[in-house]
Amino acid sequence: MDKVPMTAEGANALREEMNRLKSVERPRIVQEISEALEQGDLRENAEYQYAKEEQGLIEARISEIAGKLSAAQIIDIRAIPPTGKVIFGTTVTLLNVNTDEEVRYQIVGDDEASIAEQKISVYSPVARGLISKEEGDSVVIQTPSGPVEYEILTIEHL
Repeated sequence: MDKVPMTAEGANALREEMNRLKSVERPRIVQEISEALEQGDLRENAEYQYAKEEQGLIEARISEIAGKLSAAQIIDIRAIPPTGKVIFGTTVTLLNVNTDEEVRYQIVGDDEASIAEQKISVYSPVARGLISKEEGDSVVIQTPSGPVEYEILTIEHL
């Protein structure tokens, strides 16, 4: 099985979610099922049906997280000496040459990508265009609205 790149922060967030699901959500739902069972007739017991459904979702998420962590190649960018090149995990500040607007992205794994958090997938067109480039380089990224030229201002190992 091919390993999937993931930042150390992304792996920690998944581990924390799994621990919460196992130590908080799983016991809570078992208690709710137990209480619903005490009410008797299960055919018309909405609380029981809902609790069983939620239990299935919790167990599915635990399995999904375990699978993602087992397939992950965890990369701690802070442990990698800066080379001056854009690599997985680096945080890159870019200048849009056309608009003079600065944007800042961290290049992360697919599961961690979140535009709201300025984290882009290593497989995205922007990240693919930046990988192995250096500070001061200009890159042209093909976007749905046409080509955009960026200048790489900084590359950080945060």
